[in-house]
Parts: sequence; structure tokens; C-alpha cells
Amino acid sequence: MHVDIWSDLVCPWCYLGKRRFETALAVFDHADKVEVVHRSFQLDPSIPKGVTLRTRDMLMRKYRMTEPQVIASQANLEQLAAVEGLEYHLAESHTGNTMDAHRLVHLGREQGIQDAVIERLFRAHFTENRSLFDKAALVTLGNESGLRGVEELLDNNRYEDDVVADHRQASELGANGVPFFVLDGRYGVSGAQSVEVFTEALARAWTHS
Repeated sequence: MHVDIWSDLVCPWCYLGKRRFETALAVFDHADKVEVVHRSFQLDPSIPKGVTLRTRDMLMRKYRMTEPQVIASQANLEQLAAVEGLEYHLAESHTGNTMDAHRLVHLGREQGIQDAVIERLFRAHFTENRSLFDKAALVTLGNESGLRGVEELLDNNRYEDDVVADHRQASELGANGVPFFVLDGRYGVSGAQSVEVFTEALARAWTHS
């Protein structure tokens, strides 16, 4: 069975959803027959490359929230993440254009280590407050995740069309946000749902595959 997961690397719900899905998959009887592919989705592709914004400021502007509201929302997210064994530090996080980071995930798929790459990038962003938005940072993180040829990749435009195509496909499937999961090409799950929802979705998709 095939599972596609669309996410953005600066989306805290995406890392949370990934972990909840993995928890469900770990107790799924046919887990060894499930292939997971991570797809790209840029929440804000309009941010110029090389520009970074404080996440808190971006959220205040985008959702018309006050700073205390954003602080409370981020604190809540940190608590939800902790329940899943994730350590979030959101107060000083920054955001930017994720095109190049997504290209590393595509390179990871080609080299058979896609999960290790996306996991490294998520952890770097949410736990370590490391940048995903400049070449030097991405070269270091790519090498740490086991990728080969990171610097060469970032010197060209390889996989940019694939990142755009992934986003377009998600939109065509009706996703206007992430995370977005499609099981067996037919069953969609939107958002960082509970482990129980993912468990039921896996069972249903397997039964009808």
C-alpha cells in the first residue's frame, strides 16, 4: 500500500502529524507492506529566497492575531508535540522560503533515505532553531542526514519542478493546507489527526485495496 504525505518543513502540525501517523503505522499489522512517500507543499512560496521572518510576526500578520494569542498558541503546540515525544522551541523560530529544503527531500527519495532527510530537517527547525533557508545550513544538514551531492544540488535547479508539481497535485486533490495524507491513492486525511484516526484510515485503506 502506498501513502503520500504532503507537508511543509516549517509547518509544526506537519511534524506532529508525521509522528502520529508513524505511531499508528507501528502497530499496523501490514506495516511492512506500506510505502511512504513525502511530498512537497510550500505554505508561502512568495517569500524570496534568502529572506527570513520571525515566525511569531508572520503568524500575527497572517492570522491577525495579537502577540499574546500567538504566544499561547505556540505554547499549546509545544505541549501537543511533547505528548508525541517531540521537542519544540517555537518562541524564537524563523520562517522563509522552503524550496531548497524540499529539494533535499526529493534528493533523499532518490537516494533511498527520504525519511532520514525530512526528519533531520524537521528536528533542525523545530527543536534546534537551525536555519533551513541558506545554502551553508542546508549543506550541513543534508550531510548530517546522509545525503550525497548536496552542494551540487543547491548550485542548480534540480527538483524545483517536482516541488511545484507536488504542490499542484495536492491542490488538485482539494488540499488547501498541510499535513495532507492520501492512502492507497483514494483515502484522504487532512490535518494532524489523532493516532486513532490514522489507525482507522490504514485499516480501511488496506481492506479496500
